[in-house]
Formats: sequence, structure tokens, C-alpha cells
Amino acid sequence: MNNTPWYQEPVTDEGEILSSRVRLARNIKKYPFRLKLTQQDAAAMVEEAAESVTPGGKYFRRVDIGNFSETEQKVFMEKHIVSPEFLGGNLPKGLLISDDQNISVMLNEEDHVRIQSVKPGDDLNRAFETASQIDDLIEERVEFAFDTEYGYLTACLTNTGTGLRASYMVHLPCLSRVGANISSHSFSNFGKFGVAIRGIYGEGTAPMGSIYQISNQNTLGKSESDIIAGLKSVTQNVISQERCERQKLLSANRRHLEDIVYRAYGILANCRLISASEAMNLLSDIRLGCISALSDMPRLQKQIYQIMMEIQPAHLQRTHGENLNEMQRDMIRADYLRGIFA
Repeated sequence: MNNTPWYQEPVTDEGEILSSRVRLARNIKKYPFRLKLTQQDAAAMVEEAAESVTPGGKYFRRVDIGNFSETEQKVFMEKHIVSPEFLGGNLPKGLLISDDQNISVMLNEEDHVRIQSVKPGDDLNRAFETASQIDDLIEERVEFAFDTEYGYLTACLTNTGTGLRASYMVHLPCLSRVGANISSHSFSNFGKFGVAIRGIYGEGTAPMGSIYQISNQNTLGKSESDIIAGLKSVTQNVISQERCERQKLLSANRRHLEDIVYRAYGILANCRLISASEAMNLLSDIRLGCISALSDMPRLQKQIYQIMMEIQPAHLQRTHGENLNEMQRDMIRADYLRGIFA
């Protein structure tokens, strides 16, 4: 079995799509939904769900997220292993993670069970296949809340039906650069196709480094294959617009593009203080140069998204001390980036 996390795979630097993710929302029939769970029922539900996963997978390890510091918990979020919502609340919760960190099962997030599978690049079908295998494994041992007319019953009505939330993480630097408001401007009509464009960590978060998530909104009345096909179609539309803008930039003023990329490289190679926001934007410019196939772009020792992830506050604080102030983080971030780009 390949134990490489998705963000370390070379394919993440090869196109607009960094990763493909599928989440399946499920609830165990004999327990109330999360808002009605008592502490005792929540603990029992977590134990039952965890035991239904571990017999089928020597590749899974159980993590007691409550035993981790706030910084360590946020590292899981920055790696996209858990959602921001999972880290909140005071009910018992559980987390199961595969050895490569590409599969996780959140217990007692918005729903009792949230199965997540992430694959590098454009590989949504395989992400769904993997999530479905884990779903089948759990359903052999517990009974999910299911209605013959409506499908899987979930805490949020938009997930009722298949319970499937599929998404692409995409890099759209040229659309961002020309001033397109990705979330509401030329893509505002995507809602009628059942698709939404969100920030880097999903719903309620902002984009960073021109990175967005494109995901389906509703599942009721649709099959899994219809949802995935619709998401692929809309995403390809967005990518086509991104490539069109990039080609305009290359054709009309290639030197300007080169200047953007190499100015970014110069700052990253020499900076002494740099914020996460500025670093993300400059790394986005570097990635734009890679995708544009500028002939003398240097090879980096890590994938660009991995670098983006490792400069986030929780990653820095876990490595260098949880009590770092903003200035100290900016210094350490600059040192780290110089080590890669200098």
C-alpha cells in the first residue's frame, strides 16, 4: 500500500486541480442526531462506529482528538483531515485515519459518521470508490438511518439522499488576478447546477493563494454518478476559463507573467519576515509559473501545496513552540521559505 499523503504526490503540481475529495454523511439509526445526543449516547455511538471500522482495516489508527492541544488539532484541519466544525463542541468524538492520511472517518461531526477520501489531482471516481468501500464496511456492522423514499437521513437537509459531498480543490490564479470574484461574479449561476465555490477549507472559509473548493450542494433526488458527473462538468468549465485567461496573459505579455513569477521567487528566496497571506499569494505565483511551463523554473524539493500547508500557523507552532507570537511566526516562516527557494 502506498503510504504517501496526497499533498506529497507530484500530480498536485501538474494542473489546476490539486486534489479530489469525497465525503459521505451517515447516521446510526438507533441514536438521535447529534443535536439531541446526550454525553452517554455520544460516547456509545463513537465506540460502536469506531469498532465497525477497525476490524476491516489494519491501515487505520484511532486518534483521540481530545487529548491533543489546540495547535495540534488545528494541524489536522490544515491537512484537511478534519473539518473546522469537527473541532468544536463538547460531546465525545472520534477520529480514524489511514496510514497515508488520505482516508479519515470523523465520528460525531455534523453527522454521526463522516467518511472522507482524498486523492491527488483529478481522481474523483477513485476517491468515491474508496469512500464507498469504507461505507460498506461500516454498514455491515451498524444500521444507518435510511428512508426508502428519501435515502440516507442527515442532520442537514442538503446532504439527505446519497449523503455525498464531492469536491475538487482547484488553483485559479489567473481568474483571481483579472479581478473575477470567484465566489459570486461569473460563477454566480453555478447554484442552479447544484454546485458551490468555497474557500480553501470549505464552507464558511476564505480562499488563500487563489485556491478554492468546488463542490456539489444537494444530493436529494440524484444518484452518485449524476452528482460526480455534474461536478466534473462545472469544474471543467471553470478550468477552461482559467486557461483562457492564462493564455491571454502568455500571448499578450509573457514578459509580464515572467516578472510576476520571478519577483515572487526573489522575495521567497530572500525574505526575513513574511505573513501567511503574502506567502500564499507568492507561492500561488510560483505555481502559476510551473503550470505555464516557464522553461527555467527551478525544481523544488517539495510539492507547492505541501509548502503552502507547512507555512500555516498551527504547523509552525507545532514545530517551533505553541506560544509563538505573529512576529515570531513570520520570522520562522521566512526562514523556512528561504531554505527551499534560496
